[in-house]
Amino acid sequence: MPGPRARLRDGAAVRWSPSRSAAGPRPFWPVLLPVLVALAALTRIPSFLRPVWNPDEGFLATQARMLADGGVLYDTVVDRKPPLLPWLYQGAFAVFGDESLWPLKAAAVAAVAATAALLASLARRRWGDRAGRSAGVLYVLASVCLGPEDAQAANFEVFTVPFMAAAVWCADRRRWAAAGLAVAGAFLVKQTGGAVLLPVLFLLWRSVPRGRERRAALALLAAGTAAPVVAAALATGWRNFLFWTVTGSGSYASFTGSELHVLGRGLGNTAIVAAGCAGLLVPLAAVLRGRVPGRWSVLTADLWVWLAASAVAVLSGFHFFGHYYLQLLPPLALLAAGALRLLPAGRLRAAGLCCALSCSAFLGWAAVADDTELRHARRVAAAVREHTAPDEEVLLWGMHPEGYWLADRAPASRYLTAGLLTNFSGGRDGNRVGQQYGVEGSWRVFRAELEEDPPKVIVDDSRGKPYAPARMPALRSFLAAHYERVERVDGAVVYVRDDASR
Repeated sequence: MPGPRARLRDGAAVRWSPSRSAAGPRPFWPVLLPVLVALAALTRIPSFLRPVWNPDEGFLATQARMLADGGVLYDTVVDRKPPLLPWLYQGAFAVFGDESLWPLKAAAVAAVAATAALLASLARRRWGDRAGRSAGVLYVLASVCLGPEDAQAANFEVFTVPFMAAAVWCADRRRWAAAGLAVAGAFLVKQTGGAVLLPVLFLLWRSVPRGRERRAALALLAAGTAAPVVAAALATGWRNFLFWTVTGSGSYASFTGSELHVLGRGLGNTAIVAAGCAGLLVPLAAVLRGRVPGRWSVLTADLWVWLAASAVAVLSGFHFFGHYYLQLLPPLALLAAGALRLLPAGRLRAAGLCCALSCSAFLGWAAVADDTELRHARRVAAAVREHTAPDEEVLLWGMHPEGYWLADRAPASRYLTAGLLTNFSGGRDGNRVGQQYGVEGSWRVFRAELEEDPPKVIVDDSRGKPYAPARMPALRSFLAAHYERVERVDGAVVYVRDDASR
């Protein structure tokens, strides 16, 4: 005989729960998941409208081609980033071809949807279905409220945040080995993703009793974190891995000599993100300012630790590029969902409407965003194709590595931007840009590359920037000895090798 909390359905006893109504259970994931995927795809439509949105995409696409042609990561193919995203680009090119980035842009849609689903699961576990739906939807809407070149690119942060959310999701369920794997994944996409280890450790400290159980949890977390990182280091050569991902970026991480430039960018991008995320910030501020009862039982310390760790990640390196701020949005979306749980239902509708309007405004911005640099890169790529055969190498002396990919020409150097050789890649002004500020040992390797196999074409794309060849004695003398100037394309100067001088 069924107990008092059971009822009969088709002759079988079915347990009753408060979430079920007379009309039957209200589905959560079967409804929410398609909504999150559809929203992620809708908000990222602009990403498919251009071949590349920023130099990061061009850098990764060129790296992937070099790796496919036998290049060795952190040796003949270098960057300051960990290996996971170059490998993802390489894998996508192997499966779908290397003439378009649409597979990576589709993967970015999946990354946004996955992050939103993980946040929805976290919020639902803590505060119920409504909070879960709020966290997921609000994150997707806020994820494109950055400058278009930051929001719509398939670059590092968009693939870092799913691992960060997964790490906290696993830690919330005391799955410490899995949490460690997710922390490692975040780090191996971008170093600052490792900041999520702080909230994971906080959750471990808070939820696991002292003694043997805590030591076991720490061991599992450490093993899960270390194993993928060690495997990546062994696969790429641990000395080179350590240099390019950790120790070789001292000049890049310093903002000495560019304080006003960096401060201006930081204030500008902070204002853009704050305006775009007003729908998240306003209810959170209302709960904090209004001293709403029970707020600290909802806005828990682990979420603030996560937000603080993400803020440190944004600050690290003192560059404040817009896409860095994406790391703030997962904990901020959870805090906003928690705050909205404490406020009247009308505030949730207002927050959703505000986020939807902000999202629409940023999508409109993306639709009409200036494409001057892309048009310039295409003109330079056309000139390169005109002066070279498909099997001839070129050197683009500038900050637009997408030119190699657009021109379908192999780079003559492992250094795909002038920034790696001059420190301009951090957006520095002239005070700390020059040969002496490049990656340690880079000019010795660069000169050897040029002398061993001089490229058919060198394009000076500095256009008045402080890394112009006139300020780089080694490059200036090499151009004078072996090249002649043939044309000027949209401000870029094209040099063709004078074979008689060889």
